[in-house]
Amino acid sequence: MRISYVFLGAFLAIAPSTYADVASPPVLEPLKQQAQAAQLSAKFLTRYSYKPVPLDDALSAKIMDSFIDSLDPDRGLFLQADIDSFKPDRNEIDDAIKRKDLKIPFAIFNVYGKRVVDRMTYARQLLKQDFDFTAQEDYSLSREKAPWPRSEAESNELWRKRVKSDWLRLRLSGKADAAIRETLDKRYANALERASKYKSDDVFQSFMNAYTTSVDPHTDYFGARASADFDIAMKLSLVGIGAVLQERDDYTTIRELVPGGPAQLSGKLSVGDRITGVGQGHDGPIKEVVGTRIDEVVQLIRGKKGSVVRLDVLPADAGADAAHRVVTLVRDKISLEKQAAQKTVLSVKAGDATRKIGVITLPAFYEDFEARRKREKDYRSASRDVAKLLEELKQEQVDSVLVDVRNNGGGSLDQAIALTGLFIGSGPVVQQRSGDGKVIVTSSEFPEPLWSGPVGVLINRGSASASEIFAAAIQDYGRGVVIGEPSFGKGTVQTVVDLDQMVRNSKPEFGELKVTIAQFFRINGGTTQLHGVTPDIALPGLSDPTRFGETSYDNALPWSEIKPADYAPANTITALLPALQVRHEARVASDPDFQRLLEDIADIKAQREKGAVSLNEAERRKEMKDRENRLKARAQGSDGEDTGEDDGLNADERSLSADIAMEKARKNAKDVLLAEATAILADEADLQGGELKAATQQPASANGK
Repeated sequence: MRISYVFLGAFLAIAPSTYADVASPPVLEPLKQQAQAAQLSAKFLTRYSYKPVPLDDALSAKIMDSFIDSLDPDRGLFLQADIDSFKPDRNEIDDAIKRKDLKIPFAIFNVYGKRVVDRMTYARQLLKQDFDFTAQEDYSLSREKAPWPRSEAESNELWRKRVKSDWLRLRLSGKADAAIRETLDKRYANALERASKYKSDDVFQSFMNAYTTSVDPHTDYFGARASADFDIAMKLSLVGIGAVLQERDDYTTIRELVPGGPAQLSGKLSVGDRITGVGQGHDGPIKEVVGTRIDEVVQLIRGKKGSVVRLDVLPADAGADAAHRVVTLVRDKISLEKQAAQKTVLSVKAGDATRKIGVITLPAFYEDFEARRKREKDYRSASRDVAKLLEELKQEQVDSVLVDVRNNGGGSLDQAIALTGLFIGSGPVVQQRSGDGKVIVTSSEFPEPLWSGPVGVLINRGSASASEIFAAAIQDYGRGVVIGEPSFGKGTVQTVVDLDQMVRNSKPEFGELKVTIAQFFRINGGTTQLHGVTPDIALPGLSDPTRFGETSYDNALPWSEIKPADYAPANTITALLPALQVRHEARVASDPDFQRLLEDIADIKAQREKGAVSLNEAERRKEMKDRENRLKARAQGSDGEDTGEDDGLNADERSLSADIAMEKARKNAKDVLLAEATAILADEADLQGGELKAATQQPASANGK
């Protein structure tokens, strides 16, 4: 059994559609191994989960509701009649899984596919007419709790408003009607094309997601491809050609070349080149991949290190009938550096001094489990990478270190513990309680911290699991200041179980389960479950806790408390917090960027609460004008253009160069929250003065685990 810790029905008749002038999507049916995998998953989940949930009629109803909601979250595809026709099987899914029968979810999905074709075909027909943008009407942006349309006429009215809204967005961005018709027709046609490419694996993955999350918000099922992607994300490497690919107009297009990868080193591939075929080895036949799903193209391109792959390429600027070229590449191990820890040094004024703040950005708590198991000397992990960065920051003589774990959803528990050890040395970091009530205290074993100077942790609502363990430990020890908004609130532990190994199946058929097996607690006895980590100094955030975070799940575990662990707080920050808060409040009150951010957040929250947009052009233009007036002052003195304007386009509808430029501009925009967090860290260093031993004088004995 492979284990790694991570947080971290009957078939239904469909009435013929008035608009069914497009071929229906394929009728999909379950495979034998999928039914076996569902049954195996059920056996495991009902016995070994932290809080086992019986597979009964009550869970069956939840699974069906979750599955339907995942297919039609905005309730604009199914009709109420469809939902009514599903109801007789609402309490039958449990029995069907036990007898290895998946007809119910597949029947629902086949109805879904037909509804997609029906609605996209109707949307394209609406493009032949003109819309009245002087009428006073709204389009609802939040329909997850709305009733399903009760008739085709009601559905048509809903889609008329949706298409009108899409049209108005493009019109407000300055596009002419002819261009709008072309763009939207292509958009809806692409949706039809995607519906025709659905496969049995897609249905099964969606159904199993509905099942597992009905048991627990953080229990998941991974099919073969999802499992491979999970492993790649954890080890930050894969074997391939080193290219980021994107689907554009039926072509698999190169969006980015990874520095040092085979594609970039060959000098024969460029951003924008389109891959039209893939061949294996020096002389294997080239398989055409135009119109093929991008995940399938990726599978063809990935392979064993040292093996050969040949790409049939249509150059970026060439027409469809232009000459192709075949590029031969040798696959190699590619490091996904963008997901690895990175550092930067910022100079910040504090009092009469200018402080150097080292910022370490950590997107995930990654670890190459396989390399660690093989005892490879230089295997990749978050704590090892951060240790190296800390050594570099010490050489640069920074005054403080800020660890930015915003939107870090977690990863390896071992890495959260090791990372904490870099700042506290030895001592308890986290407590775990298993389903039988047994509590284990897990400690860092570093004899001394690698960094003893001022430290801070920047969190937001997207900081979850391992990020929360790290932030909570730093806070409980009083070792540093935690800054940001309350974190996600995920206080449970998962393990990954290989279903094939569980039944000694030599062929990978059944996939993997990520199962909740324990709950973790802070060393102070509380848990981050539901409540998350409350920052010492709060910064504003955009998140809606009713939609994002542990509190958004109706089956989340409650908050609880156990006995504190035996630990000795450092309390190097506790006495400084009141002064840091005073300085923070004084600074942001006179910081125009921070005040503008507060205005933007207030606008977004107001729009969220409104839940609808006007389809009256004059009203929307007035809203645009008001926003432009507010942004004019910001544009003056800015290093880049404002990137907040809505061009009405999806990412794959812009030119590749325009989309990349927009992405770059967003990344280069001033990070107001990071700027304030570094200012707080500069204050921390200023207030501490010479009280702490200089971090640069600490011996570099801890190099990660």
